[in-house]
This record gives sequence, C-alpha cells and structure tokens, in this order.
Amino acid sequence: MTRQEVNDLAKKFEKKLKEIKVLAFDIDGILTDGSVFWNGDDIGWNRLGNTSDGYMMKVLQKAGLKVGVISGGNSLSVDKRYKENLGLDFIFKGNEDKLVALNEILSWGYQKSEVLFMGDEFFDLPVLQRVGFSATVPSASFEIQEQVDYITKTESGKGCAREVMDILRVCQDIKPQVPGLLKDRSVF
Repeated sequence: MTRQEVNDLAKKFEKKLKEIKVLAFDIDGILTDGSVFWNGDDIGWNRLGNTSDGYMMKVLQKAGLKVGVISGGNSLSVDKRYKENLGLDFIFKGNEDKLVALNEILSWGYQKSEVLFMGDEFFDLPVLQRVGFSATVPSASFEIQEQVDYITKTESGKGCAREVMDILRVCQDIKPQVPGLLKDRSVF
C-alpha cells in the first residue's frame, strides 16, 4: 500500500484505532495462508508465516501495545513461533470458542473498544462482532466480510496482518526504532 492509502485508512478509522491497546490475530488463514504440512512426529503439523507480520508485532510491542494470537488449532509450531521466537504477550490455542480468550483479555482490565482482532473463519465471528476494531482477508467468506470494519487488500499469509498494523501505527503515530537510520532523511 502507498503512504497515501495508509494515511487515508488511518484517518477513516481514526476514532476506533486510537483506542486500541491490544491486538489479537487468528493464525491459520490470517498469519498463514491456511496451508498446513506434516513436519514429522517431533514437530507435527506446521505452517508458514510471514516475517513482516512478526516484525511489526515486535514494533508494536515495543511501543507498549499488547500483541498475541488466538487460534482454534494447537501445535508445537505455534509455541515455537509465537511464544519462543516472537515472545508475544499472549497465546490462546486449542479452543474454537474464542470468546473464552477475549473474556480473559478483558479480565486484564481492557475494554472491548481497546481490542483489535483479525480473523477469517466462522468461529472468529463472535470475537469479530465484539471488539473495537475487526478485520479480515479477501478470501474470507462473505458472511465474515460483512461483519468486519476492514477487509485487507493483502491475501492471508502474505502480510495482511502487517497491512492492518501499519494503518494502526500510522493512526497512533508509532514509529519503528531503526538503528543507524539517517536522521537528516525524513522517512516517517
């Protein structure tokens, strides 16, 4: 997306995005393209993620936002990628009743209006309908697309979460800390 497109979307959704303090993402179909593959008995089912999503999750964590995943699936690869590698603030997995995860997040003192959730499947709907900002991908069914605030241009597993996080960071004026960046060249 161009700078102008991101700026326009940040302005369009400013009221909702300014309030966001917690970002939660479904894994299969959002952070991945939904494909799974068998990686042997030691690892089990695995999936491919997008590094730009992971990088921006870390940027937003450093800015003070809470970032995590809510997945109906349960595999070792989820722990390895999101807990050990990225060090996300929370991981809820193995329960298709995602309201359980949302209620836990709310018990930490957050309001529904302060939560962003991105999902693509029917069991994501209860959370998508309740949070302050909801998003999905172009490949989600029309029933999902009709219930969300935003449908990404980017396909699942190709940086669609990064697209939403870029809009949020522009809205909240979050600038990544980049070592060695020349100060005399305006980037942000």
